[in-house]
Amino acid sequence: MSKSSAPAQKVQAAPLTSVRVDSWIWAVRVLKTRSAATTSSKAGHVTVNDERAKAAQSVRIGDEVRVRTGEGERILVVRRLIVKRVSAAVAAECYDDLTPPPPPKEERVLTAVRDRGAGRPTKKDRREIDKWHGETWQGGIDPRD
Repeated sequence: MSKSSAPAQKVQAAPLTSVRVDSWIWAVRVLKTRSAATTSSKAGHVTVNDERAKAAQSVRIGDEVRVRTGEGERILVVRRLIVKRVSAAVAAECYDDLTPPPPPKEERVLTAVRDRGAGRPTKKDRREIDKWHGETWQGGIDPRD
């Protein structure tokens, strides 16, 4: 038996007017962890309304948040404020994604990557590099000049 005979009343929380930017970025699943969101903010990879944002900066509905991630920059407009991490479907309803689509594979710039410490290219490697660059490139010397 409980001590009070009055029925329990639910306490209605006041609607959020602003939340921390690092918390919101984590809650809408842009970054995997809250600490990653905080670190990203401290490193200057997060902007709110075209101004560099610290981790504790507040975001409100209608703010534009830009986050630089490993895949590129995401441009999000805040539609709903949340603090707790939610499912991907619910998180997608909390923002408008204005990120432009990535360029097609044909238009992406390919770069040759050599393993660090691999040393100087062999003659065979050099020929493959020359073939990759095309016939006009002669090891950095253009015959048309």
